Amino acid sequence: MSNSTNLSHGRHTLAIPGPSVMPERVLQAMHRPAPNIYTGELVDMTYSLIPDLRAVARTNGQVAMYIGNGHAAWEASLANVLSEGDKVLVPGAAQFSLGWAETARKRGLVVEQLDFGRRAPIDPQAVEDALRADADHKIKAVLVVQTDTASSGRSDLPAIRAAMDAAGHPALMMVDSIACLGCDDMQMDAWGIDVMVTGCQKGLMVPPGMCFIFFNDKAQAARQNKERVSGYWDWHPRANPEMYYHMSCGTAPTHHLYGLRVALDMIVHEEGLSNVLSRHETLARAVWAACDAWGEGGSLELNMNDPAARSHAVTSVRIGAPYGTDLRNWLTEQAGVTLGIGLGMATADDPASDGFFRIGHMGHVNTHMLLGTLGSIDAGLKALGIPHGEGALAAAASVCAGQ
Repeated sequence: MSNSTNLSHGRHTLAIPGPSVMPERVLQAMHRPAPNIYTGELVDMTYSLIPDLRAVARTNGQVAMYIGNGHAAWEASLANVLSEGDKVLVPGAAQFSLGWAETARKRGLVVEQLDFGRRAPIDPQAVEDALRADADHKIKAVLVVQTDTASSGRSDLPAIRAAMDAAGHPALMMVDSIACLGCDDMQMDAWGIDVMVTGCQKGLMVPPGMCFIFFNDKAQAARQNKERVSGYWDWHPRANPEMYYHMSCGTAPTHHLYGLRVALDMIVHEEGLSNVLSRHETLARAVWAACDAWGEGGSLELNMNDPAARSHAVTSVRIGAPYGTDLRNWLTEQAGVTLGIGLGMATADDPASDGFFRIGHMGHVNTHMLLGTLGSIDAGLKALGIPHGEGALAAAASVCAGQ
């Protein structure tokens, strides 16, 4: 066989951190004629989604569904509980904390940020200190990203809630779980989260196009105290519709709803949420084990040093420029595998995003899919002559085997 033989032909593997791998059953459910949007099957099925969405979020609170992506979820969450001139605290300076903060600024909110860099989790003590310093309670909400898709850092939500309680501050705790609902554990009620936002295209395994806002009574009280909420973003008629079309403020995202019904069946009623979370944890540890082995003989290292601060949905890897881009390009062109780019990781100290890549391991992913991705990365390291340690695949396989 010639060394120039291209081995990328066959089913392509998308190992980016969202959109995630979509189950064939979800896609098949969506591949159907348009339904009656006024009565019958679609209406009944849509209402059946609510208890299962609550089960994944572990909340007895309300849920509003929107046609939109994660940025729409940010906007909707802010529109319902905050008014122009209100102040919010945004702990974290990774890509998606910055994004939510920018959305807040564009809505006329005053943003106070706490910068922990791109390699460290949120420090709960810093949150407590910032809230204690806010004696006049001008801060109305704390905006926390649970898993940052760029850094792969995971926030300790119970510790942050405890810090807010210790400060005796009434601010809402608002959490972005867009990257990780259904992958990293979420216990909205037990952890005292007032508002939680997510999207359908990651752990929920549905093509991009829907987002969700979960909210409790405290958040609803804040909504009731607002003088005005725009008709489209208002969560109240969506969560408490007098007529079916109120749930979507117009035509429903019909085919996404059919896909979501199947995805929730798979998560809640077939595999079971606890098993879904356990699967993601094991696959994440397999990725980390492989990266540790590769790092023994080269510059490759995990972006987040502390395992407790790493997401089970995505892993961000540092390898040094130009190796990140070279490796991603080789995998796409020669192995049929697409990895995530080093999104938002370039800084003044390290201006080259060419030195990063990300592995998405969220949603409809199993052992052979993950080991295939890791094996392809190993092949790419060898093909490009990138220094690396050996034994990565054996280390990952041992994790998957429970050893």
